[in-house]
Amino acid sequence: MSTRALDAAGLEKLVSAAVAAPSIHNSQPWRFHLQPATSTLEVRADRSRAVPAADPQGRALHISVGAAVLNLRVAARHLGWAPEVRLLPDPADPDLFATVRLDGAATVPVPGTERLFEAIWRRHSIRTPFTGEPVPQTVLDELVAAARTEHTALQLPDHAETARLLHLTAEAERRSTTDEAQRTESRSWIRTGDADAQPYGIPVTALGPQDQAGHLPVRDFAALRAAEHQAPAPFEHEPRIAVLTTEHDTPEDWLRAGLALEHVLLAATVHGVRASLLHQAMEWPYLRWEARDPHRGPGYVQILIRLGYGPEGAPTPRLAAGDVLDREE
Repeated sequence: MSTRALDAAGLEKLVSAAVAAPSIHNSQPWRFHLQPATSTLEVRADRSRAVPAADPQGRALHISVGAAVLNLRVAARHLGWAPEVRLLPDPADPDLFATVRLDGAATVPVPGTERLFEAIWRRHSIRTPFTGEPVPQTVLDELVAAARTEHTALQLPDHAETARLLHLTAEAERRSTTDEAQRTESRSWIRTGDADAQPYGIPVTALGPQDQAGHLPVRDFAALRAAEHQAPAPFEHEPRIAVLTTEHDTPEDWLRAGLALEHVLLAATVHGVRASLLHQAMEWPYLRWEARDPHRGPGYVQILIRLGYGPEGAPTPRLAAGDVLDREE
């Protein structure tokens, strides 16, 4: 395998792709550090952007950073490297979540890389109603396969199990709305000003309405602030929910869940499928435990993904590559 040089332009492309990943409340809790001697890009947690009320264990932080690592891997392959990804490579450095070594050129392209890379720039979460048009089984099968390649599982619950999961999500949403710490924290990530001045968090323009029928509990960032509420709207009657699970529940599993989540979201974007994330029940330990499907055996639910078709949503701002990249002189 030949050696490639990582120049400044390539580095900026890689980090720009990484920061396009989803993160809880668009907190973007990551930093990147290049070791030029080994062409290794370190991916570190930025705990100053943690959300401790909703994520006291740091599980969602790991998922967020894992999604950025997936984008890094896709972008590196797009640029002709054969990236070597290691998760949690140094037990003595717990904030070093991953390393991506970029000293070798790819001998053959990985199938699907170009489509996934192009989708990085179009993917974003949707908080509005879907049309109700079902996602074809062939597309769902591809999403299941995408999760499997990242050593996770994507389950597609039936009608009864979907109703149960939505009930748990609704209960979690009620708790989050009435819990002062949770409510205050989530509202602190809402941005009403210039996105260039605050290139993180969720702008008011990216928020969505509540379900008119109360059937689909999307997160209500405007809770108890009536002036910011949008008029309720009818959501799809039969939502397609996918459940992302891991075999165990360690920090490495959380990172793998992040890789799998972004792989699934990019594959969905390739097919024009919209997605929104239902994380509320994951933020309450008892409800997260209840989200497990006992008929499927052991496993740990990491996030629920709502899939469907609908209008393109409003993008959320991103920090510039230079804002999250530390360079060695």
